[in-house]
Amino acid sequence: MARVRELLKDKNFFLLWFAQIISNFGDRLNQMALIGLIYIRTPGSTIELAKLLSFTMLPVFIVGPIAGIYVDRWNKRATMIACDIIRGLLVLLIPLIIKYSTSMVPIYVIVFIIFSVTRFFVPSKLSIIPDIVHKDKLLLANSLSSTTMMIATIVSFGFSGIIVAAFGPQAGFFIDSASYFISAGLVFFLAVKLKENIESAEASVKLTGIVRKTIIGDIKEGLVYLNSHKDIKMVANTMFLLMAGVGSIYIVIIVFVQEALRSSTQHLGLLVMFLGIGLFLGSIIYGKFGSKFSKRKVVNFGLLTAGLTIVLFTICLKFAPSFFMAGLLSIVLGIFSAPIIVSSNTLLHEVMHDEMRGRVFSSLEIITHAGFLLFMFLASVTADKIGRDWALMAIGILFSIIGLVKLVRLGKEERGL
Repeated sequence: MARVRELLKDKNFFLLWFAQIISNFGDRLNQMALIGLIYIRTPGSTIELAKLLSFTMLPVFIVGPIAGIYVDRWNKRATMIACDIIRGLLVLLIPLIIKYSTSMVPIYVIVFIIFSVTRFFVPSKLSIIPDIVHKDKLLLANSLSSTTMMIATIVSFGFSGIIVAAFGPQAGFFIDSASYFISAGLVFFLAVKLKENIESAEASVKLTGIVRKTIIGDIKEGLVYLNSHKDIKMVANTMFLLMAGVGSIYIVIIVFVQEALRSSTQHLGLLVMFLGIGLFLGSIIYGKFGSKFSKRKVVNFGLLTAGLTIVLFTICLKFAPSFFMAGLLSIVLGIFSAPIIVSSNTLLHEVMHDEMRGRVFSSLEIITHAGFLLFMFLASVTADKIGRDWALMAIGILFSIIGLVKLVRLGKEERGL
C-alpha cells in the first residue's frame, strides 16, 4: 500500500482520480434518475427502457470514431473540462423539460447529446494518464483508475436509488449536474506535461500534417494501426471477447439467479456488490504484484479462470442453491477478471504511439460495445432454446478454452517451437 499512497500524493494523479469518482457518481445518478423518470411516466414499459439504452449506446458507433481523431489533436485536459461543463449544462435542461413537457422525445435527444459528448471525454481521460504519471507507475495508475470505476459504479447505484426514491428524479438531475461541474474544476488544476510544448520543430511539422488529413483517412489509419500491431490487436480481441461474454451473461444470469434463489432484485444487487468487491481486490493485488508477470499471460490466465468460475457458479446454483456460495464465487470471479482489464489498458499505453491513443481507445469502445450488444441478443435467443443454465456453462467453457489455448501458444512461442 506504500506505493499506492505515494501515487495518491502526486497532485496531478490525485486530482484526476478524485474527478473520476465524482464524475462516475454523477453518471450513475443520471442513469437512475432516467430510470425513475421512465417508471413514473410509463411504469412497466420495457420499450421505453430499451429506447433509453439505445440512445446511450448509439453515440459509441456514430460519434466514437470521430471523437478519437479530435482527441488526438486537441489538448486533452481542455477537452475533459469542456466535456464536463457541457454535460453539466445539458443535464440541467432535463428538469425544465420534465416540468413543461410530457413527451420523452426531447429528453432522449438530450441523452443522446450527453453521451455523444462523453465519447470525447472517455478517450481523453484514458489517454491523459501517461502524460501525468511516470512510466514506472503506469500499471499502478491504471489499476487505481479501474478500481475507481468499479467502486463508484457499485456504491453510486445504491446511493442513487435512495436519492431518486426519496427526492425524485429532478433532484437526481440537479446533483448530477453539480458533479460534472466539480469534476471540471478538479481537472482544471491538472498540470499536464504537454508533449507538444517540448517537441522539436520537425515533430511540429509532422503534427501539422496529421491535422490536414481527412477524417476518413484518419479513421482508416487508426483501424490499420490497430490491426497491424500484434499486441494492440490481441487486446482488441480480448476486450471484444470479454464484453461479448458480459453481454451474453447480462440477460441470462438475471433470470437464472432470480429463479435459483427465488428473489427478484435483492440477491442480484448483493451479488453485484460482491462482484465489485472482487474486482476491487483483484485490481489492488495485481497493481501491487502484477509487474512480475507477462501481461499477455495474465490476460489469458484471467480468461481461463473466469470461465471456470462461471461454470462453477452455474452448477452450484442449479444443484445446491446457496446465496453464500453465490456471493463467494462472485468475489472470486471479480478477482480473476480485474487483471484482464488492467493488463489490457497498461499494455496499450506501453506499445501504442502517443498520437494514436485517442483513435485506438475510441475504436476499442466500438469493438467492445458491438460485442456486448450482439452477444446479448444471441445469448438471450439461445438460452430460450437450450436453457439458461446450459447457456451460462457454455459461455464459461468457451472462455476457459480460449484462455487455455492462448496460454499454450504463448508457451510454445517462448520455447521457440
